[in-house]
Amino acid sequence: MNDDLPLGRRVPYSGSYDPSVLRTSKRCTARQEIGMGDPLPFLGEDVWNCYELSWLAPSGLPRVGVLTLRVPVDSPRTVESKSLKLYLGGFSASKFEDSAAVRSTVEDDLSRETGSAVGAIVSDLDDIQRLRDFANFCLDHLAVSVDRYERSPDLLAATGETGRDAVPPHLFRSICPITGHPGWGSVAIADRGRLLDRASVLRYLVSYRGTADFHEVATERIFADLHRATDATELTVDARFLRRGGIDINPYRSTARSRAPMVRLPRQ
Repeated sequence: MNDDLPLGRRVPYSGSYDPSVLRTSKRCTARQEIGMGDPLPFLGEDVWNCYELSWLAPSGLPRVGVLTLRVPVDSPRTVESKSLKLYLGGFSASKFEDSAAVRSTVEDDLSRETGSAVGAIVSDLDDIQRLRDFANFCLDHLAVSVDRYERSPDLLAATGETGRDAVPPHLFRSICPITGHPGWGSVAIADRGRLLDRASVLRYLVSYRGTADFHEVATERIFADLHRATDATELTVDARFLRRGGIDINPYRSTARSRAPMVRLPRQ
């Protein structure tokens, strides 16, 4: 982990556009702890939606939009969220020709910092995708008893059958390992392999409630644990976290496709 991260520290906003405030961390460090190496066992990306984007037109009139970033899962590094917030905050006092200039600037800066081609879209407020929800059976309403709130993959129990299943719970929570603040979210799982008892999947996901992991790392741990438990030939974990500082982070890991579907949940 980069010791110069602004997360958990009081850091002033930059008065203008300043890419030097961006900080990154290596993906390989957390993946080595999980037991993942090259090649990665999944495709995917991290989708960041940044709702506090503003810049100045050449006339000095403020403009606003929503920035969507797509960071490839195989990028050597990932950007740190608070540094991204500070970076984007500098745009609010800087002039750009138009939204295309903002987009290309962000793409260039983040691609350089992460070591991979980051895609960016700047959307007008009228074009923001309307709220949707996962369309599968939701685990949240199962009548289960829970008494473990630290990650417990041993809770996952197979039914003895094979097949395909798809479930989302909306009550996921983990803890930021730096600040200790909660990260709330929803996690959709689709798999083909040994079927898991749905109540055991719910207990397992709830067990993250007191676990300290960044969003991307928690998602990859879930993928690894489910893959071991199901011996899945197909597996997708689509995690959608709520906003912090105007940014929601949505890690998507899948054996089947590299692009996350366009979904925006009601709490986002």
